[in-house]
Amino acid sequence: MSIPITRRDFMRTGAAAGVAAALPGPLAAAPAVVVRGQARPVVIASGNGNQFRNGGPMAAVETAFTRMVAGADVLDAILAGVNLNELDPEDASVGYGGLPNAEGVVTLDASVMHGPRRRAGAVAALEGVRTPSLVAQAVMDHTDHHLIVGQDAQRFARQMGFTVEDDLNTPLSRRLWLDWKRRTDPARYLDPERRARAGHEAGLQMVAEGLIDPDHYYGTINCNAINAAGDVCGATTTSGLAWKIPGRVGDSPVLGAGLYVENAVGAAGSTGRGEANLYNLTSYLIVENLRRGMSPKDAGMEGLRRIVQNTVERRLLNARGTPNFGIQFYVLNKRGEHASVTLYPGGTYAVCDEGGPRDVPMEPLLQGSAED
Repeated sequence: MSIPITRRDFMRTGAAAGVAAALPGPLAAAPAVVVRGQARPVVIASGNGNQFRNGGPMAAVETAFTRMVAGADVLDAILAGVNLNELDPEDASVGYGGLPNAEGVVTLDASVMHGPRRRAGAVAALEGVRTPSLVAQAVMDHTDHHLIVGQDAQRFARQMGFTVEDDLNTPLSRRLWLDWKRRTDPARYLDPERRARAGHEAGLQMVAEGLIDPDHYYGTINCNAINAAGDVCGATTTSGLAWKIPGRVGDSPVLGAGLYVENAVGAAGSTGRGEANLYNLTSYLIVENLRRGMSPKDAGMEGLRRIVQNTVERRLLNARGTPNFGIQFYVLNKRGEHASVTLYPGGTYAVCDEGGPRDVPMEPLLQGSAED
């Protein structure tokens, strides 16, 4: 059935078309606005987002999806999910009980981005607060800043009413740190380069022996989501690289690296070797690839190729001349399509939609393994 158009409607439509035609090239060819209600609601996360429950019935992605479809703000829903990982002492890569730095101190990083509000917040090298993602949200909500670090981040958290503890180690994280210290014995390594190499090799040996989950050595949970209205948000939170130099900050709290959200386009976040991501600001690159029309998988693969291209130091290459480390990206576009890409085969990422929570294989760029 046709709908009659009044003269006023006709004039309004014609005027709008005339203005568009008069605009310069890029504005005249602006992309179509995504109609609200056309998005496919979904939550995606790194694999630990469907693993740890902190004693409850649901893991991060299912918690976030359940709250989101019930009407909660997308970022609030995501944070309720990742808080489970931050508070669970069994997840040694995030929050309470995260693997500490070289001095045995647990320091945490996190970032959040709210697509509809075009707002973001982050904290780095934060001690004593189990849920750094909520402190990052407080930075976003209560300040004009994006990133607060170190003791000042802890001071800010205390001012915002967060509980600040003396030590976030658990018996497990402290035992693993003591094991690492015993293996490295700093008094034996007088050459700084040799000492750093020995510490890294000791950590990888602990991974090989099954003492540390490979995903926990680098740490992190990234979680991104979109609701039926097309609102996109994301969060990344981590205890960082195990046994890191005190003060080291990786990619997780840096916008464009550990997380990037553009509400009109989509979101990307990462886990794995933060330094490789920081050098390339890969999450930003991936979202820009989405903007140019790439699928989530293709956009992520292009980001990985950039990392491979820029990894040239011999110490970071294996015998085949490819990176000797792992890195993963979790990519979500405006339509709710998603993918996770990784340098080498293996691993899954977490997804929850109307079909429920599940683990989905990541897509590898290269064959073999980082150690080949």
